[in-house]
Amino acid sequence: MDWKKERVLVVGAGISGIAAAKLLKKFGAEVSLSDAKKREDISFDLAELEKAGVGLELGPQTEALLEGVTRVLVSPAVPVKIPLIQAAYKRGIRVESEIEFAYELAEAPIYAVTGTNGKTTTTTLLGLLMETVYPVVGVGGNIGVPFCEEVLRAGKKGCTVAEISSYQLEATEHFRPKAAAILNVTPDHVVRHGSLEVYQQMKEKIFAQQTKDDFVVLNYDNEPTRSMADRAPSTVCFFSRLEKLEQGAFVENGELVMRWNGVTHRILPVNELKIKGGHNVENALAACAVAFLAGAKPERMAEVLRSFEGVEHRIEPVTEVDEVMYYNDSKATNTDSAIKALESFPDGHVILIAGGDDKMTDLTEFMQLVKKNCDAVILVGDAAARFKEAALSNGIEAEKLYEAGYSMEKAVDIAHKIARPPQTVLLSPACASFDMFTGFEERGKVFKELVRRLKK
Repeated sequence: MDWKKERVLVVGAGISGIAAAKLLKKFGAEVSLSDAKKREDISFDLAELEKAGVGLELGPQTEALLEGVTRVLVSPAVPVKIPLIQAAYKRGIRVESEIEFAYELAEAPIYAVTGTNGKTTTTTLLGLLMETVYPVVGVGGNIGVPFCEEVLRAGKKGCTVAEISSYQLEATEHFRPKAAAILNVTPDHVVRHGSLEVYQQMKEKIFAQQTKDDFVVLNYDNEPTRSMADRAPSTVCFFSRLEKLEQGAFVENGELVMRWNGVTHRILPVNELKIKGGHNVENALAACAVAFLAGAKPERMAEVLRSFEGVEHRIEPVTEVDEVMYYNDSKATNTDSAIKALESFPDGHVILIAGGDDKMTDLTEFMQLVKKNCDAVILVGDAAARFKEAALSNGIEAEKLYEAGYSMEKAVDIAHKIARPPQTVLLSPACASFDMFTGFEERGKVFKELVRRLKK
């Protein structure tokens, strides 16, 4: 690719947009970065971009930004339906995501993970499993590391593992991973995509360009994901926590196993996994399936699985205060993820902190489990009123509901005052975080700091 002939407009001053702008400029392209926000509202330092010669176009995004542009690279936080991107399509300008850009740069195999929940845990684990196969493994994408930087680091002899969101798949046409795992599809991001059907279509773009020489790993236990096998052009490998499969990754006699081409490979007993909950058994199965198809040996995979302790902000043990354990599950940004967290505490007695930037998904199943497993619920953020109404309509007593407004400090203080052993305090919001924080990471870090202060 002769980038010196390209004039690229990068839309969105986020982590991936800034990284792509830097690389494009390094490759010789003429680059401008546009963001609808004012400079003072952007959380990243743009001085280095300016120094490199990247033009900054901040504020109102008019169609004039497209004059002379040959490509538009859109950040995942920017919907393709905004007028500027739609105008680019009408002009016949190529629009691509940072994932697509990274795919163009890649010289080694890409292994991709998507799904509503479990992406970060599975991607992180898969990256470690791939280290048993490849000398260099890049891990990036939606996990918070620009994927374009990781494919360059992997070079020709390594591989890259990518966490891919539906937002990133919106603006892809040619992206073709060697193997892709789709963990599950449950209601989420309907506001962004317009419907659950469109959301699922975005997920399916991860395998759309594959051939029979490639693999797609699908969750047999999740019907929307299982049905994708009929549309996948690649070789399908299922994984299942609940069923014994003729071929694929599953649980048999309490062990993770991989059966492929008529041979059964036993990996390790489920009870040797350090990560908590049935959903993490599914994550481990998916990661093992992809790694096995890439050439990983079962005995080496078992070593990695035994030592893997999970990822930050996902049912993460924080500390014990007055004989009560506190867990940070800030990454639970939807009800399905929060349900999985609550199912990880089958003995109940949970003091739940929930709420935030409301995704407006149905709360019935979530509140039914809250009623069963929670002794109290502390509500925060924009969603508090709707969550309270749903809790009451599902038979949760009013005296079990507490409100902390927009203060995580107040929520932790309430939890500390009411929690008694054998209860557990769990932050699992079932909501996005943008009403109070810059992201789930900041929300989780604030929660952990507040909890640790209780011991001082």
